[in-house]
Amino acid sequence: MVTSTSSSTSATATSSLATALGGGSGIDMAALANNLATAQFAARTDRLAAKSDKLDAQISAASNVKSMLLALDTSLGTLVRSGDLAPKPSIANAGVASATLSGTVTPSGAFSLEVTQLATGQRLASGAFPAPASTVGAGTLTLKFGTVTAAATSSGGTTPGSFAQDTAKAQVDIAIPPGATLADVATRINAAGAGVTAYVAQTVDGAQLVLKGAEGARNGFVLEAAEDAAHPGLSALAWSPTAGTGTLLASAGDAAFKVDGLAMAAPSNTVSDAIPGVKLSLAATNAGAPTTVSFADPGTSMQSSLRDLTDALNEVMAELNKDTAIGGNLANDTGARALKRSLSALAGATIMPNAAGAAKTLADLGLKTQRDGTFTLDTARLATTLAADSQGVAAMFTNGVHGVFASVDKIYRVATSTTDTNSLGGSISRYTKAKTQVATDKTGLADQQEKLRAQLATRFTTSETRIGQSKSTLTMIQNQIAQWNKSS
Repeated sequence: MVTSTSSSTSATATSSLATALGGGSGIDMAALANNLATAQFAARTDRLAAKSDKLDAQISAASNVKSMLLALDTSLGTLVRSGDLAPKPSIANAGVASATLSGTVTPSGAFSLEVTQLATGQRLASGAFPAPASTVGAGTLTLKFGTVTAAATSSGGTTPGSFAQDTAKAQVDIAIPPGATLADVATRINAAGAGVTAYVAQTVDGAQLVLKGAEGARNGFVLEAAEDAAHPGLSALAWSPTAGTGTLLASAGDAAFKVDGLAMAAPSNTVSDAIPGVKLSLAATNAGAPTTVSFADPGTSMQSSLRDLTDALNEVMAELNKDTAIGGNLANDTGARALKRSLSALAGATIMPNAAGAAKTLADLGLKTQRDGTFTLDTARLATTLAADSQGVAAMFTNGVHGVFASVDKIYRVATSTTDTNSLGGSISRYTKAKTQVATDKTGLADQQEKLRAQLATRFTTSETRIGQSKSTLTMIQNQIAQWNKSS
């Protein structure tokens, strides 16, 4: 192709020159210089153009495969992180609690759940004030945290309240300036970030400051006041189980529940360690009427997702087969061939090295590699493995250091690495660098061609001047001879 183009360019230049010489009106020296310079550099210009076109095709092909691999990696990662392929937890009495998967442990079987008490946070209301804008004095309010036992009255008499401070949790001091209102106190408590929220409630008795603590028995609190002698009144907000004018609306308490009949407790209604791999959100009690936590079989969605994975792998492999075939844009590309080898070995590779069951490779899930590197899905093999080791299959589709996503993601990262010269990413970097060099070479060649054209134009202009002078001399001599002939 290069020789043909070069010959064509040279023929054009020669034709122009012949036309000029035969025109009978003199030679176009500017056109002659340009045609000769173009002919001189035509072969090298054509070679650079062909090289640039080839590099464009190689960059495009490699980038296309890279984009397809990224799409596969991203979609698989999203599928795994969504938990769609894991056993779905469900609770027979949905009003008692909700359940979601947590961690990398794959749950199975069924569990009974009986909630006897929900975790609660302490709620405290101050005495009544005329209005939210009522001033409260000045000084320092101090929140101390721990276990609060409220006073109780029974047939045996009254049991006094008590407070056992949790020294592991720092007390919080809140400065109250002179002129502060009840609403200002609520604002300052909220700004302290102590885990206690405050608001002013307008009740039938007047404006009351309401404090709400976090769930859990150890998150109870007392409120102490150190008054500014010049601005008294802050002690009206102080409260403890043995003193104060406030009202304890609710005590802080832990959640109490049973899993498979075993008594458990938690400081929050969100429980992550009662059932392996499951996070429970307790919502109501069901004492004496246990409900069941079970897990839906992901077999149908697993088969559908594996079909999608097989199709996506085939799209990548088909593109690689086309590009690496004889005459393909990546026929001799080491990165493309390395990626083909990695994908071809995917089905048989052990992706769960610590698994004890039947699910260790994608081949165990029915993925089969054909002679041309493409894949098929053996649904019968998948069904057999699901029946024998459904928990192991689900574990292969978790977001851990091992599994389907981790293996595909590793292939993607290795293939797109720009520091490895034998990767697809390294090939793209190499082709891009070569394309930049071709552009530089084109510029240099154009400069050389222009330099030659200018030199030829200068020489031809000088020659044309001399020819013009010679023609003038010849004309003068011819005229003189003609005069002599007339005289004789």
